[in-house]
Order: sequence, then C-alpha cells, then structure tokens
Amino acid sequence: MGVRMQAVMAGLVSAVVGYASSFTVVLAGLRAVGATPGQAASGLLALCCGIGATAIFLGLRYRMPISIAWSTPGAALLLATGPVPGGFPAAVGAFVVCAALIVLAGLSPWPARAIAAIPRPIASAMLAGVILSLCTAPVRAVVDVPLLAVPVVLTWAVLQRYLRQWAVPGALVVAVVAIAIHGTGGGLSSATLRPAVELTVPTMSPSALVSIAVPLFLVTMAAQNVPGMAVMSTYGYAPPLRPLLVTTGLASAAAAPFGGHALNLAAITAALTAGPDTHPDPGRRWIATVALGAGQLALGLGAGLAMALVLLSPPVLVTAVAGLALLSALGSSLAGAVTEPEGREAAVVTFVVTASGMTILSIGAAFWGLVAGGLTALLLHRRPTPVKADQERHEVAEQRT
Repeated sequence: MGVRMQAVMAGLVSAVVGYASSFTVVLAGLRAVGATPGQAASGLLALCCGIGATAIFLGLRYRMPISIAWSTPGAALLLATGPVPGGFPAAVGAFVVCAALIVLAGLSPWPARAIAAIPRPIASAMLAGVILSLCTAPVRAVVDVPLLAVPVVLTWAVLQRYLRQWAVPGALVVAVVAIAIHGTGGGLSSATLRPAVELTVPTMSPSALVSIAVPLFLVTMAAQNVPGMAVMSTYGYAPPLRPLLVTTGLASAAAAPFGGHALNLAAITAALTAGPDTHPDPGRRWIATVALGAGQLALGLGAGLAMALVLLSPPVLVTAVAGLALLSALGSSLAGAVTEPEGREAAVVTFVVTASGMTILSIGAAFWGLVAGGLTALLLHRRPTPVKADQERHEVAEQRT
C-alpha cells in the first residue's frame, strides 16, 4: 500500500507541477490569437480534461507510465503569432486541422521508425538538457525568495535522507503553506470552482492554417512527441507511438472547439512518473499516470482556485519544486548519456544544444539537440579498417566452427 501511495503521490505532484509551470503561457497564447478571458479559461479547462481522460485511458490500456501534457511550445508559438484574420474562430479552426495532422501522423509508419532510430545515449542527453534549467531552479529560488524557498529545500533534504519517497510531496506541501502564509490573499478571494466552458464554432482561414495549424503541428511533434518518446525509452519503455498519436490527436480535436490548442506526449512530467522513484517495479509505474490524469481533471474543474494559488507564488518557487523532483532524473540521464565511450561526443553535443534553450523556426532546443547529436554521431562514426574487418570476420567464423 505504501509503495502504491508513493506512485499516486508522484502522479499528483506531476499534475500540479505540469499545470503550475506553464498554464500562464497557455492563457497568454490563447489571448494572443484573439480569445476572450472566458474563452481562454475554457481552453485551459478543455486541455486539463483532455489530459486527464487521455492519461487515464492510456495508462490503463498499456500499463505504462505514458504522461500527457498540453503543447507548451505550441502555446508559445501562439503567443508569438498574435491575431489572425478571422479572429479566435479561425484559430480554433487551425487547432482542428492541427489535430487532424497529428492523427494522420499516427496512421503512417515513419514517426515510429524515426523514434526507434534515436540512440539511447543521445536520448538520455536530450532529457538531461531539457531538465537542467529546472534542476537549477532551487538554487535561484533560495537566492531570490529565501524565506519561501529555504524551508522547501530543507524539507526536501531531510525527507530525502530519512523518508525518500515523501521528499518531493513534503516539499510541495511546505511550498503551499509558505504561499498561504506570505501571499496577499487577493487572488484566493476572487477564485471560483465553477467550470467555465465556452464553445467556439471553428472557421477555416487560409492565413490561420498557414500561420498556426502547420507550425503548431510541427512544433508539437518535434518539441513534445519526439522528446516524450525519447524520455520513455530512457527508462526502458517502448509504447506504440502510432496509437498514441491517434489518441492524442483525437483528444486534441475534441478539446479544440472549447479553446484547447493541442495535446501531446509529455517530456518533463514523463521523467517524474516513469523514473525509479515513482515505483520500484517498472510494471507498476502506470499508476502514477492514472493519478496524474485524475489530478489534471481536478485542477481543470477547480481551475480558478488552483490558478489563484499559483499566482500568489513567485514563479521561481513553483519551478524549484519541479527541480527538486527532477534531480534524480537528471543524474540517471547524465549517467546514461556518458557511461559508454562510444558516442559520448554526440551525447555531449546533444546535451549542450538542448540545455542552451535556443529556438529556431519556432522549434525548441530539444529537437535541435537531437538533430545536432545525430549529425555528430554520423560525422564521428568510424568504420572498421579492412584489416580490422577481416579480423572480425575471422573471429566470427572461428566461433561458428
């Protein structure tokens, strides 16, 4: 029972951290493409419900810790794009087309083949680069908001020594208490638990399709689905990509008329639910993603209260809790990246490019890290000399005889 509760708590922590770390980007992105405050809140609720239903379904269906998230890079893309001709209905139409493209990607074999071709050290290095900035957040929080952050970090350190499985949940509880004590209270007084749902009839605008639908699809695939599968492979899981794409695409299509822009495989929260700290038995870690789904449903239905609570907190404090939760994932991913001498240079290149946080063509650093690492691996690949090749063939022949 205690180990199962550990997995449940890992999933709930993942839900809170995933929600708190980027919901403001989602709201800002939806507002940027023309959503009213009510439509933006409806979109956030639709995304939470989509994440919850999809994570629960996939966790029960495949018995793997398959984490689902909204497309944070996609929301950033919306924020950079701004208003489009046709207003928010045209943007919603672009969301529907993006969802259809994700489904089509799941019906073709090439994405799964591309994922399977990623070497394990490069995938581990990519994960390390993705979470590095989060893992430094506790240090920044101690410097920026010491009265709030120091109790959180000390709680994590003490529990890490004596009750490891409760270290992150304990730190989260202390963070919430600190926010409640030091917050102004204005956000909580205006919060409401009543779900806000607004249906927007989508319209098709060529401009919105070019500026939103296609880039949103590419960003979601490159910066979320590809790294998400790479994270899963880092922990020894190989879920079928094509059904996952079809499922997330259909969920995105269902969320789009209510303002949700895109759902996809998670990368950072996948590291929280798929790692050994979640459950000692890899075959039981799917419990964490089911708990994550339940947590997202609760956060969506009580979005007003959750939003107000997080808004009372300095952003660096919320990120610090995520960083504490990901320290073990950073250690294991760094070890997996550089343990084997073969391909170590490619892994280091992947890590450096990913950790840089650069964005090119609205595509995040995780994808470009994989590209840079793959090119480095091809460049440094050493074919055996003719003499060495003859020796290897001779040894194989002797073993057969």
